[in-house]
Parts: sequence; C-alpha cells; structure tokens
Amino acid sequence: MTEARTATHRSRSLRQLGSGELSALAREIREFLIATVCRQGGHLGPNLGVVELTIALHRVFSSPEDRILFDTGHQAYVHKILTGRQEWFSGLRTRGGLSGYPSQAESVHDVIENSHASTALSYADGLARADELAGVRARSVVAVVGDGALTGGMCWEALNNIGASHRPIVLVLNDNGRSYGPTLGGLAAHLRDLRTPGATPSIFEQLGFAHLGPVDGHDVAAVERALREARGLRRPVVVHCLTQKGKGYAPAESDDADRMHAIGVIDPVTGVPPAVRPTWTDVFGEEIAAIGAERPDVVCLTAAMLLPTGLGRFAERFPDRVVDAGIAEQHVVTTAAGLALGGCRPVVAVYSTFLNRAFDQVVMDVALHRLPVTFVLDRAGVTGPDGPSHHGVWDVALLAAVPGLRATAPRDPRRLRELLREAVGVTSGPTVVRFPKSVAGEEIEAVGQVDGVDVLHRSGPEDVLLVSIGPNAAVCLDAARELAVDGIGVTVVDPRWIVPAPRVVVALAGRYRLVLTVEDGGRTGGAGSLLAQAVTDAGIAVPVHNLGLPRRFLPHASRQELLAEHGFSGGAISAAVRAGLAGEPVYRHDPDLPPERS
Repeated sequence: MTEARTATHRSRSLRQLGSGELSALAREIREFLIATVCRQGGHLGPNLGVVELTIALHRVFSSPEDRILFDTGHQAYVHKILTGRQEWFSGLRTRGGLSGYPSQAESVHDVIENSHASTALSYADGLARADELAGVRARSVVAVVGDGALTGGMCWEALNNIGASHRPIVLVLNDNGRSYGPTLGGLAAHLRDLRTPGATPSIFEQLGFAHLGPVDGHDVAAVERALREARGLRRPVVVHCLTQKGKGYAPAESDDADRMHAIGVIDPVTGVPPAVRPTWTDVFGEEIAAIGAERPDVVCLTAAMLLPTGLGRFAERFPDRVVDAGIAEQHVVTTAAGLALGGCRPVVAVYSTFLNRAFDQVVMDVALHRLPVTFVLDRAGVTGPDGPSHHGVWDVALLAAVPGLRATAPRDPRRLRELLREAVGVTSGPTVVRFPKSVAGEEIEAVGQVDGVDVLHRSGPEDVLLVSIGPNAAVCLDAARELAVDGIGVTVVDPRWIVPAPRVVVALAGRYRLVLTVEDGGRTGGAGSLLAQAVTDAGIAVPVHNLGLPRRFLPHASRQELLAEHGFSGGAISAAVRAGLAGEPVYRHDPDLPPERS
C-alpha cells in the first residue's frame, strides 16, 4: 500500500473518533512527546501547544491532497505522529533518524522543509496560484503560522497579496502570545484586543481576509468547526486559535523564559537538565554585560532571540539599552544602522543562519555608510541536530564580499572576550564575531605572536603553515604533533581576524612548502578561499589548500559526528598535509553538488 493510501486510511480512522476518544488521543500524544523529547532533546513547548489544533487539522483536511504547511516547522511533531511516524521518534534529531523539522524525504505530508519563520504564507500563495493555473479547484492550502512568526516582514508581504486575491488559503493563526519569549510590538497588542468581547474589526479583515475566532485552540471540536467553515468559504480566511505553549507539562507551563521551547536532555519529572559546562553563548553573555557596564553607548539588538543569544544578563542590567524586535532580522539590522548614525554602538546578536535574511541591510544600510555595527553570530558553523537550515555555514562567504567589513573567529573563551572588545572598539565600519553552538573549549595559549597573529605551535623545518580558523585549534595541534613524529615541520597559526585575509599570514605563506587552512564553515568562499586568493594576488607560488564544509546542505546529526565526517580530526588533517606535500589531492570529500532529484 502506498504512503498516500495509508495516510487516507489513517485520516479516516481519526475522523471516526468521538469526543472522549479525541481527548484520550490528545492526552496520549502529550505523554508521548514529554517522554520522547525529554529523553532525546528537541522542541517541546511548541508541540505541546498544538496537539488539539493539529488533530483538528487532520480531521478536516485530507493531507497530502490538501497542503498543510507549518511555519517554523519545529511545531510539526504532532503532524508527524498523525502521519505515521511515531515509531521514528526514538531517533529524533539523531544521525539518520527523524528530522526535527518537516522533511520531504520522510513523507509526502511534508510539503515544505521550512524551519525559518515567516515563510509559510508566501509558499501558500505560490501553491494556491499554481493550483489556479492548473485548474485544480478542490484542494485547500493551509498555513499554520504563530503570532511570533507574524512579527516577520515576509508574513505581511504575503498577507498583502493573499488578501487581495480570491484564492482559498486558510491561515491558522496559532496565537500563544510568544515566540521564544512574549510576542512584542503593536501586533501583540492588536491580538490581545481581538480576544476581548466586542473587538473592533481585525487587521486581517481590513487586508481582505475573513476572520474566524478567536477559538480555544485546545478544544478539538471548536477548532474543527472553525476549520470546516473556513474551508467552505473558498476565500482567504484567518482561523484564530488561542493556545498555550507547553500545555500539559507543568515544568514547561511554569518556564517564564520560553515555555521549554527547545530543550536538551532533561529529567521528565522535574524538567531539570544535567549540569553542563559554560557554552560559547554563556561567555558572550557575560562579556557583553561587562562591556555594557563600561560603555553606556552600547545597545544590544536581537530578533526574538534575547535569551538564546545570551543577552539575558545585559537586558536585566540595562533594559533601556536592549531591543528585541521580534522575528525581523532586516528591521533589526537597519535599526542598528540608525542607532549607529545617532552615536550609539550597536551590537546585533543573532544566529548565523538567520543573518542570511538581512544580507541586503548589512551591505546597503550598514556597510555603505561605514557604520560601526558589531554582528555577533551564534551557532556559526556546524550546529548539529537542528539540521540543514540551522547550520551556520554561509556567513563568512556572504560577509566576505561586504566592503569594509571585518570578521573574527575566536578559538577559545578568552579570545572571545578579547576579540569582542576589539570588535566593539572598531569605528571604521561593521565587524563580525562568530562562534559555534557547543561547550566552550579549553583555553589554548599562543607560543608567540606575529603582528597580531597568534602562533600556537612551531616544530621542525618550515614545511607546513597550518592556519586554524576559530575553534579548530585543538585538532590542528593534534595534527601538528602527529606530523612531528615523521619529521614534518609545522607552524600552527590562529589569524584571530579572518576577513579580510590578514596580510601577515599572506607574507608568512611564502616561507613554507604548503599552506593548509581548517575552518568550520563553508569551504566555498570561506576564510581559506580568501587567503588562497590573497596569496595568489601577492605572487606567492606556495599551494594553499582549504579544509572546510562542502557546498551542500548537511543533514542533522551531532556536531561531533558531522565534524569527524568532514575531516576535522588530527588524523584527517595530518593525512591531508601528507597528501599535499606529496602533490596529491588534499580535499577528498564528496563533490559539492548533490545528485539531482529524480
């Protein structure tokens, strides 16, 4: 039996359940989610909040014929359970296991793989237009969008177009009053007003949508009635559902920070995680708060990521100097530009992958004006179990093209503190500080310094210059020690500042038989590519080889597994050095281009 036919039988069975059975199903799903996600880690709070809503969706609409799209796809766990993937949850977010986001490879029910916010309505607009052009009349297109995601500009661009059309798109507004923290701004106030009796017409109606609700998003029957009415209208409709993030799990319901939005492994009874060492984010949070105490001109900005990016301590101490604009990276970056024009020293803290969304603003609103805005990119490089959309592998390649921009990649906590202070002190243009999602490693002291470049190791003749980018110093030192056993001389340097390519490293390159760069980021256009081009431009004949991540989307797995697979170990690096010295190919991983879809 095909997956689509199996799904049809499953949805028929779901539709035959009575109210008592539906309540029992919702309870069982919550119990399963709590047990599984607490054991594996993942997005708990968002999924506990959409149990009844998702059950109602699958009772009213016939997936995959009807297209159900989940904005910020981390709220799709219940959808996965209802579409036959419950047994896969034992491998949630592990290598080869169930993705934490919608995945086309997993199921025909996962139409889009979006896991960045505010995109589903634009997908819905395109799908509905395609159906219209193809003469498809019976299909529904449904986008489940949170009120937090509605703070993103793309939603409003889509609403503007959809509302003026006649196409039957159903926007299920999952209104829980939060993204990570409480939803901010005028939209949040308007949604609060809509919850009161006798509310004025909604902004959705003024944009051309019918507006049904608000309804209790934890009442399957109420949601189902509203969805059936919406489907029958055959026009743009908002079904406004009020839900509680983290519902049914006391530790999540009482978590003021983010209702256990995303968790690691925790005790399912207490909700308490095991003790962990400080992360890179923790180190940044401490240091930016210290800088804020010294510099009243420093203002920190983020896009619905205040606590995840480490700004909690700064916000507590300097609440009037922190800006959380919601899921609005473009707005945040240009707001930072305005602050800089006004004499402030803005620090924008976002995940590396989310800065992609504001590249134009970095170029035209910040760099063109030579403004001293510092971008702190958390989750840079391989992030691990969140998968392809969350690996922060594009930032260096994108930002290296920005005129006047300087970027740094600290190797250890002490260097993060030092380089953050250096970045905030730059007045000639934008700066970037990037670091990974992991426990901050041990400090690695330099054995010398050459014009601001740290020398971490010297041994034997000048055979190989090993350039360690960011938190790769430990494996580079492992490789140097292995090579020393064979009498191969290695110098390991940490440039500290990686964009533009440091002139001193270019000059050093000419003294060696081989240069090898190692970076936890995209190999194409990365720091190694910049150095190779600079060496060539300087007329230096030494071969420069780059170890990094390939130009393809990496799957979800642990950070350690992915790094090991792509050559980030002392043994793999030393083997690459030996190959390079022998004139053999150095980069041995899969071709950058993936196979085409059949």
